[in-house]
Amino acid sequence: MTARIFAYIVHKAGVVDDSAAELLAAAKTIDPAETPTALVVGSGAELDTVCSNLCATFAKVWKVANDSFAYLNAELIRQALAKVVPQGSIVLVPHNHFGIDLGPGLSIKLNAAFVPDVVRIDGVDGTNLKVVRQEFGGQVSTHVRCNIANGAVINVRPGAFKPAESAPAAGVAVDKSAEVGPLTTERRYLTTIVPEAGDVDITKEPVLVSIGRGIGEKDNIPIAEELAEALGAVVSCSRPVVDAKWLPKSRQVGSSGQTVKPKIYLACGISGSFQHLAGLKGNPFVVAINKNPKAPIFQVAEVGIVTDMLEFIPELTNKVREMKQVSA
Repeated sequence: MTARIFAYIVHKAGVVDDSAAELLAAAKTIDPAETPTALVVGSGAELDTVCSNLCATFAKVWKVANDSFAYLNAELIRQALAKVVPQGSIVLVPHNHFGIDLGPGLSIKLNAAFVPDVVRIDGVDGTNLKVVRQEFGGQVSTHVRCNIANGAVINVRPGAFKPAESAPAAGVAVDKSAEVGPLTTERRYLTTIVPEAGDVDITKEPVLVSIGRGIGEKDNIPIAEELAEALGAVVSCSRPVVDAKWLPKSRQVGSSGQTVKPKIYLACGISGSFQHLAGLKGNPFVVAINKNPKAPIFQVAEVGIVTDMLEFIPELTNKVREMKQVSA
């Protein structure tokens, strides 16, 4: 294939998001011979820091700076990228809350195909890109042939592609800001609401025991708390637990909650929606416990246990305690 591949890079306060390495891995599954170009959009001096850091992994980095990007507005960024990205290109975008806003409209402006929530890429067959995406909350995997004759915008699910070890790149940053020109928008930034601090900062914990809808009811939460205590961990959760007011918002992992980077993540009764996985960074060792063998969480787990968590977790807790007593 000859289509050029671009990766839209998410960053904050000068720090590159983990999804950058995941998009690099996804690009290699499309065309191992093609070196993807990083697209970096933003404003201020921190943008130069981001570009400099990306040059260690991407051979080419395109910088698009504009004062109007101080607050990311998908309406403005779609306009900018449509002026910069060549027709017929493939653009990889993280399937997070911002990428969901950015991707569809960008594909229209580029007159390109659009596929959301992609969890696997099986290569190219002629002008068709073969991908796998999930529907019905991850219960069904759909195999899609995407016509890339005019290019494509592919929203890649966070955590679906494991970053590969690669040789350091002596990348080059190219400033494309002058090509953007005037931008207009109907949206207006108002304010950012910072959530209240919780009793525990789950973003700094190395081990998390995370519970989801499978916990059943609030009275069952002590089961997870006992396991967390035995492991020296902290209990976190998915959105349904917070919506039910069983745990505070500060304990929620996901795109509408906290972004965490633990070394070990026990997902107990969590289906593994992309909104939840978007909050899981740093490639932790994921252990999934779920009685549904088709739960999407098993696709990102290093260890998967198909069982009723309410029966399994107390047994696991007892075993951990026994092992600690033996080693004491």
